[in-house]
Amino acid sequence: MPVFSPPRTARLRAALLVPLLGLAYAAHAQRGDLDRTDTLHEDLLGATLAGEFAVQAGRLDEAANWYLDAARQSDGDPGLAERATRIALLAGDDRRAAQALDLWRRHAPDSLPMRAAEATLSLRAGRDRVARRQLEALLRSDDPAGWRHAFTVLGGGARDQAQAARLLGQLVDSGAIPDALQAWMAFGGLAQRLDRTDLTERILENIVARFPGEPRVALLRASQLRESGRPDEARQALAALGDAALIGPDLRMGIAGEYEALGDLADAERTLAMGPQDGRTYVLRASLMARAENKVALAALYDEVKAVALTPNPAQRLLLGQMAEYLEQYDEALDWYQTVPGGPERAQARLRGARVLHELGRQDDAWARLRELQSDGTSDEDMRRNAYLLEAELRQKGDDPAELDVYNRGLAAMPDDPAVLYSRALMWERRDDIPRAEADLRRVLVADPENIAALNALGYTLADRTTRYTEALELIDRARVAEPDNAAIIDSYGWVLYRLGRNEDALVELRRAFSMMKDAEVAAHIGEVLWVLGRHDEARKYFDEARGIDPENRSLIRALEKTGA
Repeated sequence: MPVFSPPRTARLRAALLVPLLGLAYAAHAQRGDLDRTDTLHEDLLGATLAGEFAVQAGRLDEAANWYLDAARQSDGDPGLAERATRIALLAGDDRRAAQALDLWRRHAPDSLPMRAAEATLSLRAGRDRVARRQLEALLRSDDPAGWRHAFTVLGGGARDQAQAARLLGQLVDSGAIPDALQAWMAFGGLAQRLDRTDLTERILENIVARFPGEPRVALLRASQLRESGRPDEARQALAALGDAALIGPDLRMGIAGEYEALGDLADAERTLAMGPQDGRTYVLRASLMARAENKVALAALYDEVKAVALTPNPAQRLLLGQMAEYLEQYDEALDWYQTVPGGPERAQARLRGARVLHELGRQDDAWARLRELQSDGTSDEDMRRNAYLLEAELRQKGDDPAELDVYNRGLAAMPDDPAVLYSRALMWERRDDIPRAEADLRRVLVADPENIAALNALGYTLADRTTRYTEALELIDRARVAEPDNAAIIDSYGWVLYRLGRNEDALVELRRAFSMMKDAEVAAHIGEVLWVLGRHDEARKYFDEARGIDPENRSLIRALEKTGA
C-alpha cells in the first residue's frame, strides 16, 4: 500500500514544522487529548503529520482519527481518505473506517481498492448479504483485477474462517467466479487454507468441468488430498499427470513440490529430471538426493554434470562445488570453489569455500579465510557483511563463545549495520538476554524507523518474553500498517492478542497466519491458545503439526512445557 505523500510545497513546510508538531502531538498523546475543537485538527498539514506521528508510535486508533480529520480538511482527498480507511480497519475502529470510506467513495466511486475496503467493512460488521453483493460486483467487474480484490477481501477481511468459507460457497453457487483458470485455482487454494474439504471438492468439480484436461487442476487436487490426510490418493492423482511435467518448468516444480511435501523425495527428484536441465534443477536435485541420503544417485548426478561441463564456466564451477559439498567430498568442493575465476559467482564461491574448510575440520583456516574476506577492501559491502554473518553462524553451531566477538568486530567495521545488529539481537534472545536484544533492535530502528523486520522482531520479543504487551502491540501495529498481509507479522499480532487475554481474537489471527505460512512456531502458538481455551484435542493436532515441521522449535518446546500437552 503506498504511503500518502503530501504535495511538494506541503513537504517543504513539513520540514520546518515537524519538530513543533511532533511536540504538539506528543503532548496530545500523553493527555489522550483528541478534543475536536483543537486547531490542530482543523489544519490539513498538521493533522496529516500528527497522523504519521501516531502511526510511528503504533497508536493506530489515534492515527485513524488524525487522518480522518486530514481527509475532511482536504475535502475528501482520495489518498488521505484511503489511508484513513486502511488504518481504521487495522485499528478495528469500524466507525471511523466507515466515515473515511464515505469520503473515499465520494471522490473515487469506481476505485477497486475502495470497493474492496467497502466489502471488508461489511464483513467486519456482519452484513453478509451486503458483503456478498459487493464481492459479486468485484468478481463481475470488467477490470480483470476485480477478482483479485475479492480474493484478498475473503482471504483477510472476514471476521473468521467460517464467515469466509460461507461466503465463498455462496459465490461459487451463484456462478460469480469469473471463467478464468487462475481465479478458480486461487479460490480453490483459499478453500484449502480455510480447512474446508467439502468446499474445495465443489470448487474442484467446477474446475474439472470448465477446464478439462488441465494438469494444474490435477495438481490442485493432489494438494487437497494431501492436506486432507489422504496421501495415497494424492500420489495417485500425481501419477495420473503422466508426462505433464514436460509442459513447462513451473508445472514441473509444482509436481516435484507436492512429492516433496508427501516425503517422496525420489519421486520429486525424478520429476525435476524430466525436461531440460539447468543449474537450478541440478542444485535442487542434488539437494533432494542429499536429504534422501542417496549418495549413489548423487555421485552419478555429479559425474553427469562434470561430463556436460568439460570446460566449466564460473556458474558451472560453483554448481560443481555445491554438488561436491552435498556429497561431503569437501576436498573436491574446495578445489571447484577455488577455481571459480570471477564474476558474482566468485564471491559466493569464496564464502562457501570458508564453510567447506570448517567442515573439513580446518577451523583456523576457515576463520583466516573469513577474516581475509572481512578486510578485503576490493569486495563490496554485502560480501564483507556476509563474511561476518557466516562466521557468526559457524561459531554458533559449535556453541563457540566467540560468536559475540564476531558481531562486535562486524559492528566496529560497519557501525550500526542493520543486518549485523539484527543477527546479534537474535543471539541475545537465544541467550535469554532480552534487554540486550531489545537494545540492538532499537538501534536498528533509530537508524531506520520503518525497518519492518526489526519492528516485528522487537514487538514479538516483548510480547513473548516480557509483560510489556501494550508496547509490543504498538510496535507490531507499526509493522502491520506497512505490510498488513505479512504472515509473520500476523502471527506476532495474534500472539500479542493472546498475551493480552483476547484469546478468541488471537485464534482468528493465528489461524490466518498458519493458512499463509506452514510454520512450526505458528502451529505451536495456535496449539497453546486452543489448550488455554480448553480445546485440548484440537490443540494436540497443532502440536503434532509443529513437531512434524520442526521438532526442535523453541516456541513449540516452551508451549509443550507450559501446557503439559
